[in-house]
Parts: sequence; structure tokens; C-alpha cells
Amino acid sequence: MPASPTEGRTGVVIVGSVTADVTTFSQRLPARGETILGDQFTLFLGGKGANQAVAAGRAGARTSFVGCVGDDLFHDLIVDGLTDAGVDLTHLRTVPGPTGIAHIRVDASAQNDIVMVPLANAELNTAQIDAALDDLAGTASVLLTQLETPSALTTHITSRGQELGFTVILDPAPAAPLPAEVWRSIDIVTPNETEASVLSGIEVTDAATAEQAGRWFLDQGVAAAVITLAAQGSCVVTAEGSTIVPPMPVEAVDTTAAGDAYAGYLGAALANGATLTDAVRLATAAGALTVTKYGASPSLPVRADVDAFLAQPSAARAS
Repeated sequence: MPASPTEGRTGVVIVGSVTADVTTFSQRLPARGETILGDQFTLFLGGKGANQAVAAGRAGARTSFVGCVGDDLFHDLIVDGLTDAGVDLTHLRTVPGPTGIAHIRVDASAQNDIVMVPLANAELNTAQIDAALDDLAGTASVLLTQLETPSALTTHITSRGQELGFTVILDPAPAAPLPAEVWRSIDIVTPNETEASVLSGIEVTDAATAEQAGRWFLDQGVAAAVITLAAQGSCVVTAEGSTIVPPMPVEAVDTTAAGDAYAGYLGAALANGATLTDAVRLATAAGALTVTKYGASPSLPVRADVDAFLAQPSAARAS
């Protein structure tokens, strides 16, 4: 069974990717072979793993990050961004060569597409993971990971986390087929509707199909599935039944990192002893605030802003 926060394990560990995010903003995305003029450009810390670590840190959790960064000109951008969020970098390893890069394009409707080049992230290995998890098992109760790290490591990360008593959360993005044994070492899986469709083979379009997909994950051995449905909220599926946590409508300008804010806040809340449904509500608010700002890591909200947002009448009605 996962460790309880009452046992002194209130921290969150993120094993995952880190990138320098090169983001362009334009009214529309170019057609194939077309060049267009953009409106804005940003360069920030990113990567699903690092974004989730920043989110968990800003949520107030004691957060540790396990990953690899290059020794190039982006190294300090990465280290400074994580440190500013209060993330422990004892297990961030600097390796020779370039840091991972993500090229993100955002259009006027706030939708994006992303090309992620792993680079230094490909250097993550089992020895680094084992040393980190062994070191942090006494103080952390939640382990978050994603699929931007080498796929061969996913089974190792989740099974080792399970052995050490972590609550293991997988954000299955970018979606990819996984060995059957991976699912049996996961406590909570958090796909969006597209990822849930790809992995389960069930086209997820609404709460009913989300519940069906959630049951598929449970049948594979996962303890709980939290499927995010954008403007339709989140579908939480456990052996006891399913629950819809309503969305919190906002004016979106950039959806980049919304899922990472959601995952980081979910992990932080669970490490602090929240129920899954309450943790999902907090994560929903964090994800909603994230899309109201530009950029990945800069848009991740601090806990005070999330609490203030939840205290607003519109958020209370949504719950």
C-alpha cells in the first residue's frame, strides 16, 4: 500500500524530462511548406517533468526532481527555473552535450503543437533513478512520471516506486503503448481524452466514454484513472465507481503546460493527505489558471492564487 502522509512522507518526487522551451505565437499555424510572420517569441524552462516539478513546488509541496540537463548554454536557465520554484535538485544530473529542446507553436485560439527533442533526457538511467528513489523514500510519498523519458525506463520507474511504497502517478504523455506490467505498478493514471483514446482503444468524447476508458485502465491493474476532458471537466474512475469533477471556465490564451499544472497540483495535494476527488478539484483549478497566461513554466500558478480562484463564487458553483 502507498505510504501515508502521517508517516512523515509528505514530499513529491518527479522523475522526468526537462527542456528549454522555444515558443512562437502567431494568429494561425502555417500550412505545410508555408512561412508566416509571428507575433511573439519566448524562451523558458519546460519539459513535462520539470513543469510538474515547478507546479508541485508552487503548490507548497516539498518537491524533488530526478532528470538530466546538458552542460550547454541552457543549463543555467533550467537550474534557475527549478530552484526558483523551491525544487530540490540533488538528483538533477548534468551530462555532456545539449539540453532537451521543445519547439512549441501557439495560435490565436490558444491551441498548440509541440516537437520535443530529448537530447540530455536520453541519458537518464536506472542507476540514477534507483539512487534517487532510495534516498527520497523516507520523506516523499508520491512519485510522478511521464513518457518523455526513455520508454524502456518507465517499467523500472513505476515498479521501483511501487516497491518503495510511493503512490505512483503516471501522466501518459506523449501517449505510447506500454508493457502490460507497467499498468500493474501504477496507482493513478491521468490521461487526457486523446491519450485515453489511444491507449484504451475507446474513443473518449464525453463522461460516459471516459468512464469506459477508465474501466479499461482499471482492468489492466491501475488503481484509479483520472481522465481530463478539457471543457467537460475530469472523470475519476475507481473500483468504487466514477465521479465527474466539473471544469472551471476561464478565458484561455495558451494551453501549454495546463496538464502539467494539473499533475503537479494533484501530486502535491495527495502527498498532503487530500482525498483523490479533492485533489482533482485543486488540480482542476491550477490547470484552469495556467491557460490564462502565456508560456509553460511562467504560467504555472502559485498556491495562493489557486486558493483565491477557488474562493471565487464562479469556482464554487463549478464544484
